[in-house]
Amino acid sequence: MMGGNMQGMMKQMQKMQKQMQAEQAELEATEFVGVAPSDMVKVTFTGDRKLKDVVIAPAIVDPDDVDTLQDMLVVAINDAMTKIDDQTAQTMGKYTRGLGF
Repeated sequence: MMGGNMQGMMKQMQKMQKQMQAEQAELEATEFVGVAPSDMVKVTFTGDRKLKDVVIAPAIVDPDDVDTLQDMLVVAINDAMTKIDDQTAQTMGKYTRGLGF
């Protein structure tokens, strides 16, 4: 009797693992756009944190004020990372909730 229950539980675990892997792959392929104020800088990352694109508004490019551009890049990159972290927690968190991690 116990063997049948264990086999069913193993099948359920395998199904959940496949589903988790599929959702992880989808998350890694998703693009996340981080922006600085007024969209002066936009960066695009994939869910696996690979930088795909950087767009800098010409208005922010000032050779006498490189610090502002650098600050805008930091803000946009941090914004994208936060979005990735939030989506990862939302998508993958359902698999770890209640497991004591």
